[in-house]
Amino acid sequence: MKLITFSHAGFSRLGAVTTDNEVIDLNYAYQALLENRGSLRAEIIAEAFIPAELKGFLEGGNESLSLVQEIVEFALQHPKVYKHKLVHAFDEVKLEAPVPNPGKIICVGHNYREHILEMGREIPENPVIFAKFNNTVIGPQDDIPFYPVSEQLDYEAEFAFIIGKRARNVSREEALDYVAGYTIANDVTYRDIQRRTLQWLQGKTVEGSLPYGPWLLTKDELKDPSASGLGVRLTVNGEERQKTNTANFVFDVQHLVEFLSNLMTLEPGDLILTGTPGGVGVARDPQVFLKDGDIVRVEIDEIGVLENKVSAVNKVPVTQEG
Repeated sequence: MKLITFSHAGFSRLGAVTTDNEVIDLNYAYQALLENRGSLRAEIIAEAFIPAELKGFLEGGNESLSLVQEIVEFALQHPKVYKHKLVHAFDEVKLEAPVPNPGKIICVGHNYREHILEMGREIPENPVIFAKFNNTVIGPQDDIPFYPVSEQLDYEAEFAFIIGKRARNVSREEALDYVAGYTIANDVTYRDIQRRTLQWLQGKTVEGSLPYGPWLLTKDELKDPSASGLGVRLTVNGEERQKTNTANFVFDVQHLVEFLSNLMTLEPGDLILTGTPGGVGVARDPQVFLKDGDIVRVEIDEIGVLENKVSAVNKVPVTQEG
């Protein structure tokens, strides 16, 4: 199942994408289903079990997820009966980041063998982790802003996953039970800013440097991404820059959930980026960085495509008095 956050008529909503590329408004559709059954508290019940935002939905766990298929079927059978529109054409909504405000954004560095080698480093014994913040999140249909603080804007194709339930001290054997599903991210990085200190954070947290989406593919659709061996490919203006397979992980999803949950409590909606493969711009010879107008496309087998345009942002003009 593909779960999305979409905006329509100025409102952000939770949706499911059907096999025919229609978008079901899950909250409104559940309200309609309950009203059809004679419920007098349909809006309140729907908000409790199927809220209009994905993070709240994930907090409902399996009880909320188990309702979705019935809701989708009802909406497709009754698309125009109720006070709210239940079914949208895919091209009449705007896709937002699946969880627009993750509680935590945890990134893994040095997690593909070929990328580690191209950067001249040794295979790590433990995951290298760092963070991005909510200010970096943009949607799958947004432009990547390129601010004039650097000339070294780089791309990083990433397979990502979203936590589905609270996880603390989780074992490897149980790890995938705590994953809600999978998505695609681009860990856009300002390289010279990243490298001016030993800590990477400042080059990773510039505004708008994390496009991700287009949806959350629920875990029932993808049992074990490492064992499945998913192809990962990034192109810039159609030119292939990165290509790998999730079978090349140093630390797979299960390992990361176990490792991270022993450090901190993972919460529903937390976003985890699993690292980038070889081929980043800074490691190429000659080096090549993103520029205004570039189209960056990340494709991951079974999940889909994330494509964003780079858009230069001029400095804010100084207001002169008089």
